[in-house]
Amino acid sequence: MQLSFSLRRNLVAISAVLLLAAVAFPAAVDAAVDRSGHGPSPHHADCDGHVFPFLKWLRDSAAEVIFGKPSSARGSKDTKPSQAGALQHRYRNDVVLRFNVSTSDEEGALAKAAQQLLLDVWALTPEFVDIRIQKDYIPPLLSLLPTSLQPSVLIPDVGAAVWATYPSKKAAAKTRFDSNMVVDPVESRKLVDGVDNLFFSDYQTLPVITNWMRLLEAMFPDITEMITIGKSYEGRDILALRVGQHSGSNSTETRKTILITGGVHGREWISTSTVSYLLWSIITAYGKEPMITKLLEQFDIVFVPVVNPDGYAYTWQTDRLWRKSRQQTKMRFCRGLDLDHAFGYEWEAANHQTDPCSESYGGDSPFQAVEASELAAWAKNETENNVKFVGFLDLHSYSQQILYPFSFTCDIDPPNRENLEELAVGLAKAIRLSSGESYSVTSACEGAVPQTNDAGQGPRIESGGGSAIDWFYHELKAKYSYQIKLRDTGSYGFLLPSEHIVPTGEEMLNALKYFGDFLLGNNGIEKSLSQQDTSNKDEWKELRRRKR
Repeated sequence: MQLSFSLRRNLVAISAVLLLAAVAFPAAVDAAVDRSGHGPSPHHADCDGHVFPFLKWLRDSAAEVIFGKPSSARGSKDTKPSQAGALQHRYRNDVVLRFNVSTSDEEGALAKAAQQLLLDVWALTPEFVDIRIQKDYIPPLLSLLPTSLQPSVLIPDVGAAVWATYPSKKAAAKTRFDSNMVVDPVESRKLVDGVDNLFFSDYQTLPVITNWMRLLEAMFPDITEMITIGKSYEGRDILALRVGQHSGSNSTETRKTILITGGVHGREWISTSTVSYLLWSIITAYGKEPMITKLLEQFDIVFVPVVNPDGYAYTWQTDRLWRKSRQQTKMRFCRGLDLDHAFGYEWEAANHQTDPCSESYGGDSPFQAVEASELAAWAKNETENNVKFVGFLDLHSYSQQILYPFSFTCDIDPPNRENLEELAVGLAKAIRLSSGESYSVTSACEGAVPQTNDAGQGPRIESGGGSAIDWFYHELKAKYSYQIKLRDTGSYGFLLPSEHIVPTGEEMLNALKYFGDFLLGNNGIEKSLSQQDTSNKDEWKELRRRKR
């Protein structure tokens, strides 16, 4: 049956508010967790006992009219409520410690202890190292360290912090719907602003994110395209939205592309929410903000909110602090590979973590991790089809850092290090001016590789080889490749409360605008002199001089 444009638009609007209603009533629709202190109800995930059966039926029916019936029921298991009460109990004796490392000896001792005890390293910077550990293990850890290395406690109750990150029924009950909000979904930007925002008022499950992306494609078909990067180890789609305005006049013309990824590590929920926020903000700014409109006319931006869907789903179902993928390893009881140590450039088997139980285990060979292999294969295939990757932004948490290549070593500088630093400093400044938050700028190798001493290079706290930013920079020639570690600086770590979703998204949106402006030549020059008409060399040099 062919639907008229007006009817289709109305159905999209209806499904929009119903999808948001699903978000606003998580106890009834997506079975989010009650913070009442008694844990989730065992009946939350039972569709037969749905509190609002008509709302659920109407929402699903509208979605099926627009998107068709789902091809499989795989996603159904992802909608089960996380056992947050059990997680709170599991982590009740855990704390997060900060070690201020000032010498190579201290760093070497901490690295050795981390390997021996298989510690969960939360943050790694040139100034400090944050580690999650059970209270009972603190004395054995300190016995392996020099007396000068005394930690401070950042998070005294990890269990309570875990509990606080799940959606709250009480918060959802305060949400109010205004019928005027869906008259024209394209104009409803206030959905993402302040307290009226629904989708970004809480962290969202994988099925909700997937449906939301499908909805965006239906709402903005002229500039969006849903694509599948590949399949995860457990068979989930790694989904992305390609955003850009194609003229269609020359299909063989090289299309410059910016890739933005999040959710490489399952527990870093803020990275997934921030990519989603950037996606929505860029789409709704098209045709309204001249710079964004021009950017999407000349560049494609591919947004991948969840590179590691298995790990992300697992953080909602079972373990909020799960980091790796869910791939089976050579050790039966230690699943998962660290995707950011799984890419093929400078993988360096001798320096890699070889214990599958380690949080930084990247596999026994390059690209053993399915998701890393799928992302790399997709990207290579894109370059064979007239795509040129000019920028790569890999969002993580936490520690508020902007990191540029190389990650595997500090002994080799990238050829355009000056340009990388210049743009990174500009991104940090854009964030600081928009929110007041300070982001440091440094090479990704800092903090990952200790200084060389007389006996040679000491042990690493975490290997820097096999990172995504190095691979995209070196192998695909993405000239501006960055890993950006989002909020905060340690007060919450990976357990950033949901009220930080919009502020973090806004500051990264300002950074992305600066990034786009830079590529367009307004705050920097993307093309090299060799790519310009020789008759314009003098003018080009003068422009570069003025921009410094």
